[in-house]
Amino acid sequence: MSFKTIVVHLDTSPSAHPRLETALSLAKQFGAHLTAVFAVFSPDPRSLYVMAGTAEYYREHEERRAERRAALERLFHAELRRAEVQGEWIATEESAGFAVPRLGRCADLIVAGQDNPGDAESYVGDLFPENLILTSGRPVLLVPYARSERSTGSRILVAWDGSREAARAVHDALPFMRHAKKTTVLTINGMYHGGRACVRGADIAALIARHGVPVEVADLETANDDPVGEVLLSAAADSSADLLVMGGYGHARWRELVLGGATRTILKSMTVPVLMSH
Repeated sequence: MSFKTIVVHLDTSPSAHPRLETALSLAKQFGAHLTAVFAVFSPDPRSLYVMAGTAEYYREHEERRAERRAALERLFHAELRRAEVQGEWIATEESAGFAVPRLGRCADLIVAGQDNPGDAESYVGDLFPENLILTSGRPVLLVPYARSERSTGSRILVAWDGSREAARAVHDALPFMRHAKKTTVLTINGMYHGGRACVRGADIAALIARHGVPVEVADLETANDDPVGEVLLSAAADSSADLLVMGGYGHARWRELVLGGATRTILKSMTVPVLMSH
């Protein structure tokens, strides 16, 4: 398996450009077709008429957005030519929460961004990354908005707890692992998930090794009350990982989204790109 079709979500936020750089680099590395899906949040202008002056503000805001979209589209096509990557640009009026999962289901990998509470332009809908992970059916590579390093996948840390979601993430990440300089399978306090004995870290590492991937196994002993998400972030920083691979835990309910604690922590505080599978 390899990544032959990659979908990247773009918007008018400042983090869209480095996200595009990441997706282009991966498309070049894997010889993949790159589809850019441009989707933003647009409030209903009729809801603004009750406030004096908001109609004019909305019109000016949309004009600025149109200029940014055109500039980003030109940049996308120029970068495709420079990198000698095949691709296409899709701009949609659909909500990002609907369009990106729908188009992403015909891809091997989806590249999206972490929510940035300090940037209004990065908002494309409530719980967008969470819904994307749970509804797309594809592995999602989330790129943090605060990121300095540009490499992705040369030093991989796999968060392993023996669960179904973790197993899915390991298999989805194999294309990255085949190109990595270092892959480490990390367990925390042994091999237990939900109080049940599961597949050991050494066993899943043996599977990875049979794919020709050099892999190490590590176990961290922590206090039982240490939040798993924070432990993973610290381990990623200590190992200089540039990709964290993990299962995305949770399920969607009617008008409600329920996520595991580690998933919530990583989505909020990630410092390196994270590949999540559900």
